[in-house]
Amino acid sequence: MITFQAALRQAQKEMVAADMGDQAAQLYLLELAHMRSHDLYMEMDQVMDEELYTEYLKGIKRMLAGEPLGHVLGYEWFYGYRFIVNEHVLIPRPETEELVANILAEYDAYFSHKENVIAADIGTGSGAIAIALKKEAPALHILGTDISDDAIKVAKENAQHNDAHVPFMIGDMLKPLADRDLKVDILISNPPYIPIHEEMERSVVDYEPHVALFGGEDGLKYYRMIFADCRKVLKDQAMMAFEMGWNQRAGMEQLMKEYFPHDRYEIVRDMSGKDRMLFVYINL
Repeated sequence: MITFQAALRQAQKEMVAADMGDQAAQLYLLELAHMRSHDLYMEMDQVMDEELYTEYLKGIKRMLAGEPLGHVLGYEWFYGYRFIVNEHVLIPRPETEELVANILAEYDAYFSHKENVIAADIGTGSGAIAIALKKEAPALHILGTDISDDAIKVAKENAQHNDAHVPFMIGDMLKPLADRDLKVDILISNPPYIPIHEEMERSVVDYEPHVALFGGEDGLKYYRMIFADCRKVLKDQAMMAFEMGWNQRAGMEQLMKEYFPHDRYEIVRDMSGKDRMLFVYINL
């Protein structure tokens, strides 16, 4: 028999010793026990159910072996919605929630005069961005594309689970739109932007799909691909929104000069003060 407090402290001690920090141990316990933080504090001296404790130990062991919390749980929370995640999709990150929030703000401002706004999320993965946008802005018509059939299956399951009508199409980058002669008002992407030689945490490299992580030598490969072809799928007045690496401002500004010398753009900082989002405003 063991109390919640003793189980948590032991798990946190093991996680810290493995240089993983202690936060995941508490987050996992909260999710597993269906508790909020204040509930857990109230129950700290209570004895854990034996089955719950056994399950908790199994999950901690998996995380100590390098497996990310989202995979241990089988899901991740994003923008208040629960998304299934597995080895076929990236686990959605908190900083991407800021991209969604900024897109919603710009959608309201930039297209306030227009009905039937159409958006596309390129490289949708789990569908987190597209589905969150659809839930928050039901009038927005949004679709998602991904080159991975397995990722599209996950995205469709997430759309169904979250009761969101979001069509998903399989194909490379903008090709699904171009092949169907589709034009969109908002083009969104959180493409792979990590330089191929950059060192990363084992939990990311070993468990998340490399095709969704690495963006060539400088991390900008997929932005170039989108920028080169985007005018084929954009309406006359359009907006593009991207997540980017915090250290890619100089490279991105150079790409803006090359591809959009006459269009307005803005690089937006996240809540940590890091350059994290790019917005481009197109008038064809």
